[in-house]
Amino acid sequence: MILEPLSLGPERELPGELLTELTALYASNRDFHELSGEFPDPDDIRPEQVAAALAEDSADPSAEVLLARSEGRLVGLAITLGHHPDPADPDPWIGLLMVDASAHRRGLGRRLAALVEDRFRASGRTALRLAVLENNPGALAFWTTLGYEVIDRRKDRQLGRPCAVLRKEL
Repeated sequence: MILEPLSLGPERELPGELLTELTALYASNRDFHELSGEFPDPDDIRPEQVAAALAEDSADPSAEVLLARSEGRLVGLAITLGHHPDPADPDPWIGLLMVDASAHRRGLGRRLAALVEDRFRASGRTALRLAVLENNPGALAFWTTLGYEVIDRRKDRQLGRPCAVLRKEL
């Protein structure tokens, strides 16, 4: 698996073929989107919705969208924040880690998370945080298996959903 940073054009537009791939990736994760409530209809995720979500997620100057490819195929993505909006929070964050649902339970999520951790470790960062929706026990189990520990419980900044905040020393 390789990671490639997503480069948006000057108008922050995604090339059509890439947007098609990303829409398929998002649409494959219907159950997550039903839990998160980020799309109005998790059974009908549209390219313009994915483009808008990615534009919003990458608006922060420290944000990075990383595409995960295996054998040329888009199998996942990670959205990271180098700096949290709260200046008291020193750690970078994983805002989203998503693997194509048809490839779940094959170790791709674990490999993608390790690649993200390695990128931050290589840049001198010493820990990483993320938030898991309280209504997503499967995600909480995944992240705790990877060594992340719950350090707080609070509402997310975007939609006010109850979350567990996790942290891992790198």
